[in-house]
Amino acid sequence: MLTALLTISLSACSQKKTDTNMKQKVLVAYFSASGVTKGVAQQLAEVTGGTLHEIRPAQPYTDADLDWRDKQSRSSVEMQDKTSRPAITDKLTNMRDYDVIYVGFPIWWYTCPTIINTFMEAYDFQGKTVIPFATSGGSSIKKACEDLKAAYPNVNWKEGKLLNRTSKKDLEDWVKNL
Repeated sequence: MLTALLTISLSACSQKKTDTNMKQKVLVAYFSASGVTKGVAQQLAEVTGGTLHEIRPAQPYTDADLDWRDKQSRSSVEMQDKTSRPAITDKLTNMRDYDVIYVGFPIWWYTCPTIINTFMEAYDFQGKTVIPFATSGGSSIKKACEDLKAAYPNVNWKEGKLLNRTSKKDLEDWVKNL
């Protein structure tokens, strides 16, 4: 009887260890020009238990840089040039440790800002799952997701989501159903 109990206990401990080892490590990487996407990313990191990482431009954007009505503003010029890759700081040295990467950004000109391309091209995403999320004043995330999938076809993309005014419960439901 004692042997049977010991065997069951060891089996349960062994199973628990396997489940823990199978838990995926999550990164929530985001670019936020005005702070809106940052707030969503912080909530998402909390919900997923993921590590939060800001995709930070080497040259911060000023209000003038973000003036989409000015065709000569930095953001307008970058978005018109499909080869634009704004430099980023704080490059991750441990990307290989993550299994799932949420990539967040505001929608600019119906797609993701070119700094997201800089981020995507800075790392090897082989074997990882990448999930885009965005905030927007009025655009959907559809074109951004299509553009990312076309530009990086070898990435294992999951369905992206626009996360404007999203509650913690909405985030939990979305993450659970991915």
